[in-house]
Amino acid sequence: MFARLFILLIVALPAVSSAAKYNLPNFTPLIEKASPAVVKINTVTKVANRGFQAPQGQQIPDIFRHLFEPRQMPERNMHSMGSGFFISSDGYLLTNNHVIENADQIMVRLVDRREYKAIVIGTDQRSDLALLKVDEEDLPYLELEQTENLAIGEWVVAIGSPFGLDFSASAGIVSAIGRSIPTEKNENYVPFIQTDVAINPGNSGGPLFNLDGKVVGVNSQIYTRSGGSIGLSFAIPSTVAINVVSQLKEKGRVDRGWLGVVIQEVDKDLADSFGLKKPQGALVADMQVGGPAQKSGLQIGDIILKFNQEVILSSGDLPHAVGATPPDTKVPVVVMRSGKKKTVNVTVGRLAGSENAGSALADNGNTDGTDKLGLVVENIDSALKDQWRISGGVLVAQVDPQGAAADSGIAAGDVVVQLGFEQIESVKEYQQVLKKLPKDSLVPIRFYRDGRPTFRTIRLQ
Repeated sequence: MFARLFILLIVALPAVSSAAKYNLPNFTPLIEKASPAVVKINTVTKVANRGFQAPQGQQIPDIFRHLFEPRQMPERNMHSMGSGFFISSDGYLLTNNHVIENADQIMVRLVDRREYKAIVIGTDQRSDLALLKVDEEDLPYLELEQTENLAIGEWVVAIGSPFGLDFSASAGIVSAIGRSIPTEKNENYVPFIQTDVAINPGNSGGPLFNLDGKVVGVNSQIYTRSGGSIGLSFAIPSTVAINVVSQLKEKGRVDRGWLGVVIQEVDKDLADSFGLKKPQGALVADMQVGGPAQKSGLQIGDIILKFNQEVILSSGDLPHAVGATPPDTKVPVVVMRSGKKKTVNVTVGRLAGSENAGSALADNGNTDGTDKLGLVVENIDSALKDQWRISGGVLVAQVDPQGAAADSGIAAGDVVVQLGFEQIESVKEYQQVLKKLPKDSLVPIRFYRDGRPTFRTIRLQ
């Protein structure tokens, strides 16, 4: 028996020495320190139940026609959840926009079981970030770290509530940096951090932090075929979050740089034909007439190799660099033109009109300043007219969540171009049409969202 015990001890020894050899980190102190600043977010969204609709193209007998007439239906509550974390002791917290989008009530719960109602300070759809606030002081918080020095292979830890399992921790390494993942709108303004940390539904909005306990990213997406983690998770870099938070606090929206170009990837054949030694850069395939790129002297056929000293290795790198540049900034752009490198000084435009700016006043039920539809509108600038190819309209700056416009799905950042049967070119015309709008009657409203026209109906109560 003593011989067997001796053999088991010998077999076990290499495993202990192997762990010591590779100096694997102990995550316990980090998790204990960070967990108090992480929150579980529960949201409630009121959804109107829809009545029966007549089958398209079919005649309904009179005896059944009343079943398909519009009528007020009771609302039902939809519940959702996610994660978030405090970024300051005075109650500011960060999460994903998709966690709280369209929510009528937002509750945050700490690990010590305290709960608070949160209001929306601002949201940014393009980065999928939302800035919230609770009315409390001396709260635990996490620091956002600049991620320029983040390295592939570095250990990172996530805390969140996957599948509702509160304050779960998982660890892994950074798999890649600067991943380009276009949205369903084909927008690409976030250079994602890819990790193999186990992230699942419910982790969205939670922190990804390094071994120093500082946040390097906000967990946002996973790639999966099963609905669960397969080791491909993506986080918004904290550098992006720092910029978004700063702008949302200052002005309630996020302004991004804009060039007005259509770009494509450079493959080996294109690189050879343009005189490049290897495939790199972003090829300008088209550009908007009168846009910032054309006004600054860029040309169709230019291959952008550097933008403001940042090397453009692939076409996906350019939107990241341009979007992070403040509007009206003049930057040097290195291009390959006619087989020769050339530097063009480009004044960056402003990509505006589609950032949904949340309002703390609106979420508190204070609708002062909104009109009869529950809107605050303003005139649009010429850059947005050119970008969306519209002659005029009014930009929705604020929406009362209890107003008629909110019931119709109108959101901040939309541009209203028609109300009733009247075209809207300016705030003055909008106000004139609004005065004549009939009460308790459905009227059409046409608006642009992300450059796409949409018709809805709206009822002035």
